[in-house]
Amino acid sequence: MSATTRRLTTAQALLAFLSRQYTARDGVEQRLITATWGIFGHGNVAGIGQALLEPGSDMPYHQGRNEQAMVHAAVGYARQSGRLSAHAVTTSIGPGATNLVTGAALATVNHLPVLLLPGDVFASRPADPVLQQLEVPYAGDVSVNDCLRPVSRYFDRITRPEALIPAALAAMSVLADPARTGAVTLALPQDVQAEAYDWPEEFFRRRVWRVRATPPDSDELNEAVHLLRGARRPLIVAGGGVHHSGAEEALRHFAERTGIPVASTQAGKGSLPFDHPCDVGGIGHTGTATADELARTADVVLGVGTRWTDFTTASSTLFQNPGVRFASLNVNGADAHKMGGLQVVGDARAGLQALAGALREHRVEPSYESGYAELKAAWERRVTVAYTPDSEDARPTQAQVLGLLDTLVTGDDILINAAGSLPGDLHKLWRTRSRDQYHVEYGYSCMGYEIPAAIGVALAAPGRPVWALVGDGTYLMNPTEIVTAVQENIPLKVVILQNHGYASIGGLSEAVGGERYGTAYRFRAPDGSCTGEPLPVDLAANAASLGMAVLRPKTIRDLREALALARAADRPTCVYVETETADTVSGPPPAQAWWDVPVAETATRPSAVEAREEYDRQVAARRRHL
Repeated sequence: MSATTRRLTTAQALLAFLSRQYTARDGVEQRLITATWGIFGHGNVAGIGQALLEPGSDMPYHQGRNEQAMVHAAVGYARQSGRLSAHAVTTSIGPGATNLVTGAALATVNHLPVLLLPGDVFASRPADPVLQQLEVPYAGDVSVNDCLRPVSRYFDRITRPEALIPAALAAMSVLADPARTGAVTLALPQDVQAEAYDWPEEFFRRRVWRVRATPPDSDELNEAVHLLRGARRPLIVAGGGVHHSGAEEALRHFAERTGIPVASTQAGKGSLPFDHPCDVGGIGHTGTATADELARTADVVLGVGTRWTDFTTASSTLFQNPGVRFASLNVNGADAHKMGGLQVVGDARAGLQALAGALREHRVEPSYESGYAELKAAWERRVTVAYTPDSEDARPTQAQVLGLLDTLVTGDDILINAAGSLPGDLHKLWRTRSRDQYHVEYGYSCMGYEIPAAIGVALAAPGRPVWALVGDGTYLMNPTEIVTAVQENIPLKVVILQNHGYASIGGLSEAVGGERYGTAYRFRAPDGSCTGEPLPVDLAANAASLGMAVLRPKTIRDLREALALARAADRPTCVYVETETADTVSGPPPAQAWWDVPVAETATRPSAVEAREEYDRQVAARRRHL
């Protein structure tokens, strides 16, 4: 070996490379890939697995129990780290690799970085097929890892050791790019992982990937300023890009200077604290009456870092002012062009600072400010009613569980959720106290995200109370990483809300004429009908069997004490609570805007016929914003 090369296996070289990659923003550098999650099998145990043991690998390792869950944990870590640091995930070939697909889709949909390192079949084809190999008659170079192509922002298969050099550099450039980031996949054939090569020392030098904060084009900015100056009822819609760019303070300054109210998407909630005068809460189908009423009458809407999903726009029925105009400030041009609006392509923080400077003397009319302040106060009264129980001895509703948490937490606490009826209740009701307290994954709304993501968040924010809020249906999807939390003594707090069925989808089923078919945990009669008795499933016992401390409060009084004990616990702790009522979601307050779920156009059952009539009435309000 010469002085300018280092002889290592491909897996050893990759880990050595990863340990020398850093991001930088605002003059602060931090390591890009800070740990690797893994489940080992014959596709990676002798490659990545062995490399992690080598002296100098400098790569912490977390043992997962489910491949999809490992990606969720990595995504939780990346989001909590502001996308400046991420984790890698390694798996065997076959089912270990295909189990990554759901997690990869979630990461890419939400623009959150994660590095996937699935094992792959032999590049040298010494035996064909090998165990777990998918044979494709028309293509010898296809493996199951090709399933990851459409859900990855970058994909490469490393069929020779030296091919890792350009691929690894390309992978890092995507992970660190705020406009392109998401899941990045480097498929690693198992023989190539173990193959030695003389690597140039330059490959292992310390590299800093600067996270761009590109200011918007001056002409686009001037057009947005002109649009806002002419508005009488402007509205800001804050999306996840506000958090990703660290633009919360810039948004606060801009809103206070102009008096423009700020509504938030699921990803953007917490851009302003709930008690800021300009914060009007969540927008869209799961939003507040305040934000949705302002959206219906807004004449100019400035989106900041939002993808304009159907929940945000109420399936294109929300913005009803005949002359409404849109401007979108977004680092991603593909998102900035949506809603037929003015594109302002650039970093959220840099763009808001520029807008604030240009609109220094501009402010909305006092009557507009006082009007939305009254709407905000009225909504807060509704939240208080939903949070307040009638009796300390009653079984809590789902909203009352949130109310009890509301009285307990501080800005240090972080709440994680992703699916079911809880995202709607949280978006409408939760009083967010800090920029990163509200962590609801609603881009992919993946059941089973919450517990592993909470582990990732806790790793990124040690010492802070981290809550995973899960329904019974979600818990059954992916509880296995509880074992990892116990193994590493990560004191996450899991709150299981038991309502004995898929209550959220059950309510939706009822609304669209599906009559709650297939959405309950009940004994099934021979004719297919379900009895009123829930199945004797004990999720608390399951959590205890996986190593958690478990609390079983029965009443409001019990729950208040149990939540306080869980918050103070120094080990993984579960609070298991049966909510009232078993067959319905939380109830008050109802959705303030529509969401399009197509209803059968022809049907014989009266419920479906009635649902279609309501659907036709709602869809008539849809607009194409061009």
